[in-house]
Amino acid sequence: MIKKFACVTALFMGLGVSAHAADDVYNLNFNQAVQSAIADGTLDGSVKFYLMGTRSGGQVLKKGVVTNKKTNAFMKSAEESCDWVLRSALIQLQTAAKQSGANAVTNIVSYYKSNQTRSTTTYECHKGTAMAGVALKGDLAKF
Repeated sequence: MIKKFACVTALFMGLGVSAHAADDVYNLNFNQAVQSAIADGTLDGSVKFYLMGTRSGGQVLKKGVVTNKKTNAFMKSAEESCDWVLRSALIQLQTAAKQSGANAVTNIVSYYKSNQTRSTTTYECHKGTAMAGVALKGDLAKF
């Protein structure tokens, strides 16, 4: 019994190491993903999302709000798992915006492992064998 437990533990530890070691970075279309999430009802459309450099102005109610989401990526394509985890991050930002009285999240950057990556068109997703992750940082604003 102990031998079996040790083998299973070693197997899972090995998967964890390989998932981290095989971490690939994907830069995927942000606006397309947001529009798809609004179209299917994942997001309600009451909060707008703007990558850094695409819209400014309004009253910033809270700066530097961070979301860091992970999802199961095992046996899933990068597109599928990254879209799923981005939706989770956007839902969190939408909720935070509504709670603050904001109607937009501006200056959004990818913020994986606290490393800021700017783009006016894409978000960054990290996918390994078992997990995919998206981290975003942005400002809650009212227009």
